[in-house]
Amino acid sequence: MHFEPLQVHCPITYDETSMEEIFKRAAGYIALGVEASAALIIAYGAMQAFYGSFRTVVDKRSQVVHRKDVWLNFGMWLLLGLEFELAADIVRTAISPTWTDIGQLAAIGVIRTFLNFFLEKDLEKYESQEGETEKGTARSVAA
Repeated sequence: MHFEPLQVHCPITYDETSMEEIFKRAAGYIALGVEASAALIIAYGAMQAFYGSFRTVVDKRSQVVHRKDVWLNFGMWLLLGLEFELAADIVRTAISPTWTDIGQLAAIGVIRTFLNFFLEKDLEKYESQEGETEKGTARSVAA
């Protein structure tokens, strides 16, 4: 008697390449979701800034002070959106990046970091000026 060895056919095989592709695809979807969130955050900040600017004109408020408040709020939303965009780029290149991917991520990271740095400096400068103005007003009222 001659017996054939038992062969089990498994239609799904997970080799290293297919698992890598699955992770790349998942990372792409995650990055897309984070980028969509960033776009919504920036769009919300822009709508809020537009509404604040419109209210300034309609209410005939002190234009300079209110414009700075609108700019400060928009700047905060913009900073948050830029952080989300950078996170999406990192997620996208996290799985087996090529040297080209790493170079592009580095360039994007440097550009966005500089944007964030200078925008944050401007926001901090405005907030410190605003804080000093409020302290001066409180002192003059107390005197």
